[in-house]
Parts: sequence; structure tokens; C-alpha cells
Amino acid sequence: MSENTNVAYEEQNGGIVIDYEKGVKNPLLRNRRYVGNKERIGYLLNDVSGSFNIDKYKDRFIYDIVKLDFDFLAIFGLFSGLWDVLNDTFIGVLVDRTRTRWGKFKPYILLGKIPLTLLGLWYWFMPVVFENTSADFAPKLMFYAIFSIICETAGTFTAIAGTGFMSTITPDPIERTSLITMAKLFSGFVGEKLPELAFGLLLDLVNNQVVQWDRTNLFLGFGIFTALAGCAMSFYFICVTKERVTQSIEKPSIVQGLKAILNNRPIMLYTLSEFLQGFAVSKSRINYYIDVLGSATYQTLVGIPASPVSTISYAFIAPLRKRLSTKAIWILEDVWTDACWLMVFGIGSLGGAEKGLYKNKWVMLPLMAIEEVLEMCVYGLRNVIPDEILNEAMDYCEWKNGYRAEAMTGVARDLVKKLQSIVMGSIQNFIMKRIGYVQGLKIGTQADTTKWWIFAMGTGIPVITGALGVIPKFFHNLNGETRDRMYRELFARREAMRNAIEQAKDADEVAKIAKAQINKEYVSE
Repeated sequence: MSENTNVAYEEQNGGIVIDYEKGVKNPLLRNRRYVGNKERIGYLLNDVSGSFNIDKYKDRFIYDIVKLDFDFLAIFGLFSGLWDVLNDTFIGVLVDRTRTRWGKFKPYILLGKIPLTLLGLWYWFMPVVFENTSADFAPKLMFYAIFSIICETAGTFTAIAGTGFMSTITPDPIERTSLITMAKLFSGFVGEKLPELAFGLLLDLVNNQVVQWDRTNLFLGFGIFTALAGCAMSFYFICVTKERVTQSIEKPSIVQGLKAILNNRPIMLYTLSEFLQGFAVSKSRINYYIDVLGSATYQTLVGIPASPVSTISYAFIAPLRKRLSTKAIWILEDVWTDACWLMVFGIGSLGGAEKGLYKNKWVMLPLMAIEEVLEMCVYGLRNVIPDEILNEAMDYCEWKNGYRAEAMTGVARDLVKKLQSIVMGSIQNFIMKRIGYVQGLKIGTQADTTKWWIFAMGTGIPVITGALGVIPKFFHNLNGETRDRMYRELFARREAMRNAIEQAKDADEVAKIAKAQINKEYVSE
């Protein structure tokens, strides 16, 4: 980009904003608000909807309420995972080649959100339909398999489209970061996890027979309510929000889509980090609180001291940005969190499986509370920085290639994770059976060895087995001048393209513009 182009761009767009990557004023970044109030409200509600559920208890639902055989779950996980991989590739190509008056992603989300939610409600009816059946009852296993395949396929459309949609609602990286931060803060204030917390309390009361409710109905009621409420919040967001990042006129071919993945260093490093972390062998810590300490509510109690810290942690982002690069912050959050959980694992394991401190709630509850406070110091970083890196990687694709390939890029990233999760999911289900976990037992009555493994798989083992995931983060290079130059050139290139289209006289001229866009010929580099 020439110096004259920079000056013209600055005069046209005006405003001096803070370049958070360098901590200085940079007149070459935009200071413009694209997203209106209705969309901002929708963005906040959509973020809340993502965790407005009781998914943390899905393992308990499948293991103890529906009662599906662990061996079946492990074997079916392999099959469903392979199907997931195959349909992801087809759907990703289809979405990336979509061009409509409503946008590239919006049609898939609008058409899929409500039907998918209504279909998903049947998940919670399984223990009613198959009441008092054994864990290997064939019709129940078949229903679960068919239902899972249908929901997974439909969900792939909305998931791929949804990820791409989030990166296109504003072309301004500073406004995008502001939206992410605001949404995460809002979610914490309004209590996005209220259903999860309320459900945990009621489940404890039912398990300890303080309240004489049926556990199946408890799961059914909360599952249906959270699914419908989450759908309503997300659907509002989709209806009021627009795609603002211009897509290339010419649809990218499959080869171009693959090229956009292979030459996108930020996304390759992010994917490699996720892949290495994906070898973590783990199970939800809620199992530890229920099966070892005896109450799901304990997890809520230990989180109370950390709650204000998680909110305050967002205030650390701006000061850290002035002193550290995105890469350094990304690494800091990872290492800090791992160190906290290794501390808990080491102390809890003192005494071995039979007499270990991990079974002593008077030791473990204060220890877990301390861990939560320390971990929440980087909560804001964990919620904002990875999303920001992914969104910048989508912009990097456009800068590098002249077109965007959000769907194919997302599919490639998910493909690696899903291939891995096929294997790891099966391994973890096999492990649950091999450590002696007995389905449907009264809480606190598993064997001591089983209890220790439940504790270890929620604290130290995931850290140890997924530790290599931090290595690719050291090679992230979309920082400083490289990032600034990318956005300067992207803004100017988009502006030039819009002007050229407005001045085009016929379809042939628009076709020439489409080819020039792919070749990035609008702005001298």
C-alpha cells in the first residue's frame, strides 16, 4: 500500500483509536461503530444461550438415567465420529459456495435453529420411552444411534454457519473484540449458568431424598426449558443481525478452499494446539463432586469466592495488552490454569487411593475454592483471546488469498478435533468401565480405586496428557506490525472493491472485478 493511499484512507475514515496490539495510538485503524443497539442486545443474548443448559450433567443422564452400556457408547462413538467427518467436508464446501440476498451463513442458521431444537427435545424423553430397560436393550441403543446421527448432521449446518457468521458481523477488529468482551461480562452478570446451578442443587436434594421428586422428570423439565429458552435467545440474534464483511463475488473452488487452509499459519497453529490438547484424558469434575465428595452443590459453593474475580479479570486484558503480545497472553492463560490444577491433583493425591486427601471434603473444598480464585484471574483472557485469534485468522485468509473461506477453515479445524475425539471418546468410555464405575449406584458408594480415578481424571491427568498443546502457541506470529498492515490493506482493498462494483456498467465488468478481487489487484502492495 502506498503512502498516499494511507493518507487518503485516514482522511476518509478519520478518528484515532488505540491499537491494543501495540498499546499506542494508530490513526490507520478505524474508529467506527457498525453494530447497532438491537444487534448488540442480540449478541449478548446469543452468548448467554451458549451456556444456558445443563450439559454438564449429560454424562450423569446417559450413565444413570438412560443407562446406556459403556462398550456400546465407545463403539458407536467410532462410527458416529467417522460419519461426522464425512458430512463436515461436504457441508463446509456447500456453505462456502453459498451466496444469497440474506448472506452466506444466515439462511442455514435461520432454517435450522428451530427444527433442530424441536428435534433435540426427544433426547430428554429417552428414559420415558425406554423406562425400566437394561443398558444393552437393543431398541434403546438403536433409537439413540439414529437420533444422534440425525441431530449431528443437522447441527453441523448450524454450527459451521454460526462460526462463520460471528466473524462477519463487523469488519472492525477493535469493535469485534469489544463485542466479545462485553458479551462475556454480560453473561457472567446475568447468570448464564443459573440453570446449571439450580439443577445441581435440586439433584442433590433428590439424591439425598430431601425432596421426593423423580430424577427422570427433573432432567426432562430442565432439559426442555433450557433448550427452548436458549433457542429463543439465539434466534433473536440471528433475526436482527447482518453480515457486514463482504464475501468475494466469485465463489471459491474446493482447491481454493484447501489453499486457504494450508497457507493460513494462525489457523494451522491454533488447530495444532487444539489437537495436542485433545489427547487429554478427562471426565467432568461434576462426577468427582457427586461420586467422591457426595454433592453437586459443592461445586457451586467453591465457586462463590471466585465469582467476583472472574468479572474483575476482564479489566486485566487492556493493561496486559500494553505489555504483552497476543501470543504471550495466550501462553500465560494456558500455563497458569494448568499449574493451578496440578497443585490440586498433587495435594489431593497425598495418602494414596484408600486414605488420600482427595476424599476429605474439609481439605478439598477450601483447596478447590483457592484454585477457583487463582484460575479465575485469567478467566477474561481465556474467554476473549482465543475468539479474537480465530476471527483474525479469518481476516488473514482474506488478506492472503483475496477471498474468505470461513466454513472450510472451520471444517478443517473441526476435522482434526473430531478425528481425534472419535478415538479419545471411545478410550474414555472404555476407561470408565475398566476403573470399575458401576452405573446407577447410590452416590458415594463407588470403590476407593474408582473414586481416585474419577478425581484424577478431573484434575491432574487432563493437564499431563494434554500438556503439549502449549507448544504451537509459541509460534503464533500475527502480532504487531504484521497485524496492523493486514488491517490497513484489508480496509483499503474492500473500499476499492465496493467503489469498482458501484461504477461497473454490466455483468462482464463485474466478472472482471471478481477475478481482480481474488488476485488482490485493487490496492498496490
